[in-house]
Amino acid sequence: MPAFAGVPRGLIRRFWLPGVATTSAAVLIYSYRPRDFTGHTSPAVPPPTFGADGTFKLPRFPHIRTREEQLDQLRGSSRPQVQQYDILVIGGGATGAGVTLDAATRGLKVAVVERDDFSSGTSSKSTKLVHGGVRYLEKAVWNLDYNQYLLVKEALKERKYFLQTAPHYAAPREGIEGSYFLTRSKALEAFPLLKPTDLVGALVYYDGAHNDSRMNVSIAMTAALYGANVVNYTEVTGLIKNGDGNLYCAIVKDLVSVKDGQPAKPITVRAKSVINCTGPFTDSVRKMDDPGCKEIVAPASGVHIILPGYFSPGKMGLIDPSTSDGRVIFFLPWQGNTIAGTTDSPSTITPNPLPDEKSIEWILSEVSHYLSPEINVRRGDVLAAWSGIRPLVKDHKAKNTESLVRNHLIDISASGLLTCAGGKWTTCRQMAEECVDFAIQEFRLEPRPVTDAPRVSGTDLIDDGAILDGKCQTHKVRLVGAHGFSPTLFIPIIQHFGVETEVAKHLTESYGDRAWTAASLCKLTDKRFPARGERISQLYPFVDVEIRYAIRHEYAQTAVDVLARRKRLAFLNAQAALEALPKVIDIMAEELKWSRQRKDLEWKESVAYLESMDLPKPMLTVTRKQVEQGKLDFASSLEWQMYSRHDKPTD
Repeated sequence: MPAFAGVPRGLIRRFWLPGVATTSAAVLIYSYRPRDFTGHTSPAVPPPTFGADGTFKLPRFPHIRTREEQLDQLRGSSRPQVQQYDILVIGGGATGAGVTLDAATRGLKVAVVERDDFSSGTSSKSTKLVHGGVRYLEKAVWNLDYNQYLLVKEALKERKYFLQTAPHYAAPREGIEGSYFLTRSKALEAFPLLKPTDLVGALVYYDGAHNDSRMNVSIAMTAALYGANVVNYTEVTGLIKNGDGNLYCAIVKDLVSVKDGQPAKPITVRAKSVINCTGPFTDSVRKMDDPGCKEIVAPASGVHIILPGYFSPGKMGLIDPSTSDGRVIFFLPWQGNTIAGTTDSPSTITPNPLPDEKSIEWILSEVSHYLSPEINVRRGDVLAAWSGIRPLVKDHKAKNTESLVRNHLIDISASGLLTCAGGKWTTCRQMAEECVDFAIQEFRLEPRPVTDAPRVSGTDLIDDGAILDGKCQTHKVRLVGAHGFSPTLFIPIIQHFGVETEVAKHLTESYGDRAWTAASLCKLTDKRFPARGERISQLYPFVDVEIRYAIRHEYAQTAVDVLARRKRLAFLNAQAALEALPKVIDIMAEELKWSRQRKDLEWKESVAYLESMDLPKPMLTVTRKQVEQGKLDFASSLEWQMYSRHDKPTD
């Protein structure tokens, strides 16, 4: 994704520093640039065709075990006659899912348990970039910090792997190999909303963008296909040590049973090694093992906001590398809207932190400095906002969390609890590789060739380029949906199923080649066009069949799982998510046989979650009936002024 910084005359000196850093980055970018990889040219496997009898043959993708089947296998590990796990991973975010996939593709017996949903925390609340870290390179150059330089080098290499293994989630843009300068007129042509006063030009560089939570879910689902046991809503309640003081099992509890009002029997999971990948909650698990251990995580809050798509061009964003307080702010197109952020400040650790008003106003203020004076970015333009907690590794020499290197740490306790902490999305694959390497050596695990690799592509032509001989191959193993994806896949989806163009593009970019399955499940509309697919929000291309797909193929267990992480509606527009909530709950209740009490609980918990996505306060007390009837009136003329400058109603 191209992004640039506008350069006013009075600020040339200020922008010279990040300009040098960006130019330096071009050398690294060229060295680690993507080179004609499959997925953005033609698919790795041929598209489905018509059979000899004239009928169209949809791809037949391998079955992923149900959540209950996964739980049964966890329960089985407590029996002495059943082989124990080589690795039990605690935490199903980017790092935990990555460790699980790495171990599974090395032939190890592995399970991952997640207290909430996959990507429920930090991993879903990123800037949505797979970036090389220009801000870190700036520090490397001007602070002579070699660690920052190595982080940039590592990130650029890992970004290339992202584009290769998940082309439908991680999107490159043309010209990704070079950076260049735009004149004033060309900058205004590319970004018409820029403030023209004193503008000299803009420096353009290219980076990658991705759909973070869907990437996370896809990593977990791919691990499941390779034999891993992958279970969300399963909480670790205890770590058990043997007579020598070494960990040998964990006690876990199924939280879905609790939501359904049923007793949850403890499950004993035996494992040769236990890996803690719980992000901001790293120290909580470490203290479960050793109450006296010193904390190693310095939590930092990063707030982002979502604005309407008209604030940014469809394929270009903006970066201010030197804000009023010396930080960096991004202003990028994402999923049809515009994402802006981020802040960086110390925080406390809570499951769903609220974005604070001060941070939101700061982002709006910084963004307005670059936009034309007639473009007023208002508080009412914020469609959603969130706060993500970065699990930075402590460095007592750093002055603040913004100064900490986004690097990672692998630590082992006296009892054998292995902890992988820190890092970021771009480097999580390498983190996982290093963590599994460490576990193999420390616990004398025996990787094995995967001789019965799953037909992830749905065909006999896998073409990963991965040799599953017991060594790490996650830089080559394509994720679920990647094999049959191409930029033109949406066209045959339209032609075969009669869905809207916007919906077809959304399905292919969200599910890759699994869009064939999702589109085939779409109900007929009784219209000439679109012939299939009923939207759950008229503002976005999300269709109702995705709810069923998320339950059947992606372990969605709650309405928030669907609205926030399988779809991204809660992140794009909190009120639109509230308006879609009744339909989501009803379809999930039908699929999962929910009781009236469970449906009421889902409404309550979903609205509480939407509060953390900046749902307007008057909407927090509305009833389901009011939403279904469309009676979401403005609470006051003051609230009306947030959205309209004219025709305000009287109180």
